[in-house]
Amino acid sequence: MKSKLKRPTLVMSIYNKTNVHPSTFVLIGIPGLEAAHIWISIPFCLVYLLALLGNSSLLFIIKTDPSLHEPMYIFLCMLAVADLVVCTTAVPKLLSLFWFHDGEIPFEACLTQVFLIHSCSTMESGFFLAMAFDRYVAICNPLRHSAILTHSVIGGIGLAIVLRGTTLLSPHPFLLRWLPYCRTNIISHTYCEFMALIKIACAETRIRRAYSLIVAFLTGGVDFILIICSYVLILHTVFRLPSKDARLKTLGTCVSHVCIILVSYTPAFFSFLTHRFGHQVAPHVHIFVANIYLLIPPMVNPIIYGVRTKRIRDRFLKVFSFLKQLN
Repeated sequence: MKSKLKRPTLVMSIYNKTNVHPSTFVLIGIPGLEAAHIWISIPFCLVYLLALLGNSSLLFIIKTDPSLHEPMYIFLCMLAVADLVVCTTAVPKLLSLFWFHDGEIPFEACLTQVFLIHSCSTMESGFFLAMAFDRYVAICNPLRHSAILTHSVIGGIGLAIVLRGTTLLSPHPFLLRWLPYCRTNIISHTYCEFMALIKIACAETRIRRAYSLIVAFLTGGVDFILIICSYVLILHTVFRLPSKDARLKTLGTCVSHVCIILVSYTPAFFSFLTHRFGHQVAPHVHIFVANIYLLIPPMVNPIIYGVRTKRIRDRFLKVFSFLKQLN
């Protein structure tokens, strides 16, 4: 009788152990819109290809044109690299899911995706702040702009932003790894995201949620506050200029930066707030906006700077006409 009782107990303990730490997760895409996945994938793929083309072109143009080796454009290059990493980490798997119903993702790959997406998104926020600082120095202290933002200082700022993103976000995969997932291994999302994994864990997650919230505030929140402060100081300086033309010309140098901040921060804040507090928001709305956050800014950023910056626009047209002649 004892041997008969032991066998089910042993089987159950093995099942629980393997189920608590699944070898794979299953992404299901956008809940409620599964029938439209193939149609949604078309604009997503086009946006991704435009992001690859735009950011790669931007990097090439700035790298090959010495006149563009200025602080703003160097920070723009750093932003372009972070954009490429973020969208390339998520979109190929997303398209595989939409086109081939390939939702399985290994546990380790899922954690890697979490780290890369969150850390590089944090770096993007830091580069926005660095670009705001460049605009502040250029407008409020123009005579010392080149003396303050030397290449070594720019490199130091870029390194600090990368280290901040890496250091603060590197605990995320370990916090998720140590959680048991005994309810399900199905993730209602198109990519692995910290809060999406937290929601399917069957353990107390308040400390992990609190850490994620603190990191989000110390990075995106503080960056946004400092960007606002920099623009308050910029506007204070601009409105003291003697002529209307001078004020408009000075503000015109900030338009591109303000546009990419609005394009990036609006879906980011919406996604962050709905994940933590917006329980009434439909899941497909939240996940769709989360994908917009990953796709639209990388596509729009090079377009905004390409259209607004004459030197980048002229250089792009020159390269394009040269390639056309070769064909």
